[in-house]
Amino acid sequence: MIPGFATFEGTSRYRSRFAQLADAGHFRQAEHVPGAGELWCPSIGLGTYLGEPDDKADREYVDAIAEALQSGINLLDTAINYRHQRSERNIGEALAKTTAAGSLRRDEVVVCTKAGYLSLDGNLPADPRQYFISEYVEPGILDPRDLAGGSHCMAPRYLMDQIERSRKNLGLETIDVFYLHNPETQLGEVSAEVFRRRVLEAFSALEVLVKEEKLRFYGMATWNAFRVPEGARDHVSLEEMEGLAHEAGGSGHHFRFAQLPFNLAMPEAFVLANQTFQKKQVSLLQAAAQLKIAAIGSTTLYQGRLTRGLPAYVRDQLGFKTDGENAIQFARSAPGSLTALVGMGQREHVAQNLKPALAPPARADLWEKLFQRNA
Repeated sequence: MIPGFATFEGTSRYRSRFAQLADAGHFRQAEHVPGAGELWCPSIGLGTYLGEPDDKADREYVDAIAEALQSGINLLDTAINYRHQRSERNIGEALAKTTAAGSLRRDEVVVCTKAGYLSLDGNLPADPRQYFISEYVEPGILDPRDLAGGSHCMAPRYLMDQIERSRKNLGLETIDVFYLHNPETQLGEVSAEVFRRRVLEAFSALEVLVKEEKLRFYGMATWNAFRVPEGARDHVSLEEMEGLAHEAGGSGHHFRFAQLPFNLAMPEAFVLANQTFQKKQVSLLQAAAQLKIAAIGSTTLYQGRLTRGLPAYVRDQLGFKTDGENAIQFARSAPGSLTALVGMGQREHVAQNLKPALAPPARADLWEKLFQRNA
């Protein structure tokens, strides 16, 4: 496995190779975040969620990832369950090729993955239930009592197993960012008290893995947790989660990332004051800044829905020719968001999706006019 992890020196070196993008403000630091804040991250990161779990998609992903790494995108996002572990393996293959060729060094790229959902291996087995029983239950990796919704588990033993598989898939000794994947899934079946206990146990295990240098940082990658109104069953308090991390790892804990959807159709991270920080109601982006956590936006193109049919005033305010480019510019310009993730399953997607990064992020006053128009 490739040793090392993303560093300030490495990401600075990477940034220096892309002067035009750097001058346009494509590379950022979350300076408020201890440790992770020194990393230069791109305003547009590569996501690997979509695509068929087949050999053709594998080849296209490997080519796209390699192209992205050579084009100014040094943050890659995946999950062990994406395409039955194939997306992680595609990242691993692309990293192995680019590092072996000498065109990339390990310390230049931020690799992020997730676990929580039950994961298949490569293909859909004839009997998925029996697969999970023989692969996870019978060896004692998974206790069915820890499952939520029949598909989600964040018990320490299960997470440790998944992280070992992810390290092997990625071919990396150290994962830069590991996320609990949609932990709010648990709230559909367990009480808030049980949820907090499970999160604390998970965080405690992740702190151990950081000490063992299998991870550098961890966080939560969510769908509803940080986006729904306070009081909703699947709402999660970022302040409370940071408190649990402090309990697990002290003041030097490594819970430093929060991921949630952010796009033109799902702007709650900016507009909705659904978080409490020191008894004040604030947005998720504001809470993250105060709690020294980096915010990452996912679903930038809303799985392709935002590549067409946007109102004319969006183009007028953001200034790009296509709806997709304007949607990306919107997400990467959000105040307080470090990186906007865009799915790129084919090589030609890379240059197309990087076009907004050749220009500075939208001016704050023009960006916020989009919300005034919707008011």
